[in-house]
Amino acid sequence: MEELMEILEELRPDVDFEEEKGLIADGILDSFDIMSLVGSIDEEFDIKIKPNDLIPDNFNSAEAIWALVERLMEE
Repeated sequence: MEELMEILEELRPDVDFEEEKGLIADGILDSFDIMSLVGSIDEEFDIKIKPNDLIPDNFNSAEAIWALVERLMEE
């Protein structure tokens, strides 16, 4: 999770990712942020986030993103 938090903070240093639970729902992250985030996560964790994983529920919070990463690392 620490590596993910570093990626998120580098992407958007102005956001408190530990507290924020509506990253997509509240419009904090836009589509460009998500594409950049997906690329960084794919590279850092050696996984492939597929198009069907690109749903708001998977990206609304750091915890949700981490759950996605963990699931994909297990596959």
